[in-house]
Amino acid sequence: QAQLVESGGGLVQPGGSLRLSCAASGSIFRANVMGWYRQAPGKQRALVAAITSGGTTTYADSVKGRFTISTDNAKNTVYLQMNSLKPEDTAVYYCNVDRLKSGSTWYFDSWGRGTQVTVSL
Repeated sequence: QAQLVESGGGLVQPGGSLRLSCAASGSIFRANVMGWYRQAPGKQRALVAAITSGGTTTYADSVKGRFTISTDNAKNTVYLQMNSLKPEDTAVYYCNVDRLKSGSTWYFDSWGRGTQVTVSL
């Protein structure tokens, strides 16, 4: 069964950096779009960054210039490099891939379980 697993979250001080990873276990990226979303307490899940198979990237205004999304298709992994972190970046971060293939089975709109990022002194 296709599964996305996020890692790299944790506690960091304001101004620090983290690198999130999202790996596809038991499946292969055949994605058109891969993205990172985040959900803070009491708020709706929102797009942070996305990247297409052609390499086009999109970022939320609040993270432009600070976050970078990238992929390693050979490793079936998508990354989110987060620099100059702020307390308002605190949230659970989720990976999303529009389609994966595991064996002969396609999976659409796959989500990971999330990884907590906390930015605090």
